[in-house]
This record gives sequence, structure tokens and C-alpha cells, in this order.
Amino acid sequence: MDRPLSRDDLLEVIESALSAQLRAVRASRRGGASGGRRGRRAGKKSNISIVQDILAASGQPLHINDILVRARRDHGVELKRESIVSALTKKVLDGNTFRRAGRNVFGLLGKERG
Repeated sequence: MDRPLSRDDLLEVIESALSAQLRAVRASRRGGASGGRRGRRAGKKSNISIVQDILAASGQPLHINDILVRARRDHGVELKRESIVSALTKKVLDGNTFRRAGRNVFGLLGKERG
């Protein structure tokens, strides 16, 4: 049952391993698999962080439409309305960063002026 590996079997295993290593090297060269951080560029802010910055700068709660306009104007980012409202609603329920000040109006907890 357990027969020793033939020369061809051994060469096939080595070829397969080297082929996988070569693919990994080529992907790394293209920037595909970069040291554990996949899919995110270093220094890129999350959408929620951008919204938090916008609300902190405004000093008051803002309607989602105003948040989207400021994100585009000040940060050069096109945020998706439904996605941001959903994420903010979840954060409001967590109760430690954002609050809901009205229908589709969001603010920071304890950070607004006046």
C-alpha cells in the first residue's frame, strides 16, 4: 500500500511547490499580497471616520445630505447614502460615538457646540 515515491512523483511535488511560490512572488510584485494588510491602503480613512471628522468640524448635528456633500467637497469621497445611514444607525445603537438628533440627522455624543 505505502509505496515509496518515484522520481516523477517527487519532481511533481517540487514543481507544484515552486509554482505556488512563483505565483506568490509575482502577486507580491504586483502589490497583491502586501504584508498582511489586504484590501486597504495605508493611511486611508474609513467612511465612519470621515463622517466623524465632518461632524466634529461642524460642531452640530447634520442631515445625511449635508454629510454627503461635505464628504465629497472636503474629503473627495463619494459616500453611499444607504450604507452610511445604516452604519451610523448601528453606531447610534452602540451608544458611544454618534447620536440621532432627528430623522436622518446625526451628531456626535457630547461634542456639539451650543
